Amino acid sequence: MSRDLATTLTNFVNPRGQEVIQNAGKAGTSHGQYINELKWQHYSQHIAANGSDIHERKCPAWEGGRRAHAIG
Repeated sequence: MSRDLATTLTNFVNPRGQEVIQNAGKAGTSHGQYINELKWQHYSQHIAANGSDIHERKCPAWEGGRRAHAIG
């Protein structure tokens, strides 16, 4: 089992303030990945990311991230 498994669990918040809302139950764009719904604690819009890409996602409001992956 990967020691990074907790980073995709619901309600996990990483040091950048990204919170995992839920696993969307859909295959991701990378091999063996699933889409996770995320939000930043200071930004209400939810985005989608592969589990392996969460750490690469940037907040659209604060870090110039793309809005194209928005869920809601």
